[in-house]
Amino acid sequence: MRVMGVDPGLTRCGLGAVEGRPGAPLSLVKVGVVRTPADDEIGARLVAIEAGIERWLDELRPDAVAVERVFAQHNLRTVMGTAQASAVAILCASRRGLPVALHTPSEVKAAITGSGTADKRQVGTMVTRLLRLDAMPKPADAADALALAICHVWRGGAQNRLAQAAERAAGRIADASGEADAPGGTTAAAYFRGRGRAGYSRGTTK
Repeated sequence: MRVMGVDPGLTRCGLGAVEGRPGAPLSLVKVGVVRTPADDEIGARLVAIEAGIERWLDELRPDAVAVERVFAQHNLRTVMGTAQASAVAILCASRRGLPVALHTPSEVKAAITGSGTADKRQVGTMVTRLLRLDAMPKPADAADALALAICHVWRGGAQNRLAQAAERAAGRIADASGEADAPGGTTAAAYFRGRGRAGYSRGTTK
């Protein structure tokens, strides 16, 4: 499974991709950041971030995209910019039909280090070890993007299997209910569609 992680931000949007599966060694595909000047207009900055993400998607062709879930911060201006960059990443992936997963910072930290309160250096150190890198990825936004991708490889596989199992179970329940006998030998679903809600004809009152 190839996953591209996105650590959203306006000045630096971290991007990182890994390949692997749960229980097996992971490998680095690519890591980097998309930068935009702080004095540019917001529209131009978002366009630049979109172009950078699109180039990565074209080149890497990931199976899924993991984006950091934006949470409230004390600095409203910062969280707004992060949310806007996050929306661009989600849009780019969804436009291609790619699955998008949102992971909170604490979820990622817990998955990578075992502690939901780990600092950025601890996360970067574990990313370096897990991917067997010679040096810690810099800046921290790049390491965080890789951590998101690793987290999704480990957690996303199990989540996808649970979702698929739930869909199959729901399909079996729907098929079973549709086969229930109704007056006239038709299925219950067809009968009630023809008779109106709860078996009453439209316009009929109790």
